[in-house]
Amino acid sequence: MAITDTNSVIRAYLITCGTLTILVGGATPRIYCPRLPERATLPAVSFFTRGGTSTPYIPGIPAPSVQFDCWADNSIDARKVYGVLYDNLQGIQNIAVGAYKILSAIEEVQGQDLVDSEIPNYFRVLTFFSIMVRAE
Repeated sequence: MAITDTNSVIRAYLITCGTLTILVGGATPRIYCPRLPERATLPAVSFFTRGGTSTPYIPGIPAPSVQFDCWADNSIDARKVYGVLYDNLQGIQNIAVGAYKILSAIEEVQGQDLVDSEIPNYFRVLTFFSIMVRAE
């Protein structure tokens, strides 16, 4: 069995979340994996898998730990992006995404307000979710 590209599944789900896509770009949502591109228009979301769990007994159900960065040009708007991301992920269950299903999504770490010291005027809220995916 091939390893599931959970990043693609997560992005495919997020671009269907109207409240999020309206906030981060509308028809061309700024939802990036693995990192925010240089000079990206804000607000935006970037994410990547940072680890997680799997079991050899059920190989088709990975549960990656995913880091999300919710970006904006001020801390208030970055927190708004985080709030909408949270509303679209926290506690979801059995969401069909193409040939996959997101079985669950649970926030591991609440959003942390950060100022990027290397990129002036880029503010972000950092959060982590455990997201369980299954191939249908």
